Amino acid sequence: MFPVGEISLEGRYAAPTSPSQVGAVVCHPHPLYGGEMNNNVVTALVQAFQQAGMATVRFNFRGVGRSGGSHDQGNGEVEDVKAAVTYLLSRQAVSTVIVAGYSFGSMVGLRAGVADDRVHKLIGVALPMGFGAPSFLLSSAKPKLLISGDNDNYCPLPTLNEFFAKLAEPKTLVTVTGADHFFWGQEGEVAKAAMAFV
Repeated sequence: MFPVGEISLEGRYAAPTSPSQVGAVVCHPHPLYGGEMNNNVVTALVQAFQQAGMATVRFNFRGVGRSGGSHDQGNGEVEDVKAAVTYLLSRQAVSTVIVAGYSFGSMVGLRAGVADDRVHKLIGVALPMGFGAPSFLLSSAKPKLLISGDNDNYCPLPTLNEFFAKLAEPKTLVTVTGADHFFWGQEGEVAKAAMAFV
């Protein structure tokens, strides 16, 4: 458990077997649709990062699992991400911090990561473009990776491609062939793309 304001959040921290210079905070999908920290995509990312010797924190947003508070439409959740970064750095003094998020977690995680000077790299999986273009990303000079399935109804490729073209460098876009928004059976492709970027 770690604090954010007046509440505490439930999370899982994994320490590398030897001191690491890289750590990652991984954010889960929408809480109101069953999203939580043991989601398939979140788990695949965390396992890949751990196998590469990175420190990781995954956590439940406010109102999920044993985390206090209640869902805040993505506003309070930005503070949750910042608190997770603080917790990661309190456990492992890494020099590079990555924030990765899936679906709702990508929108909230990237929003927090863009504004946080402690965060160096950003990974957004299945960024839900149907809920409004994340304009906060456009001018960010931080390295950015976007991963999407080519059958994702919440992140249609034409919309994503148009948005990606407007992003400031450095940026990378990876499309997973045959994947929809949920990546069932293709979580490994997401993790592979994330590790290549890292």
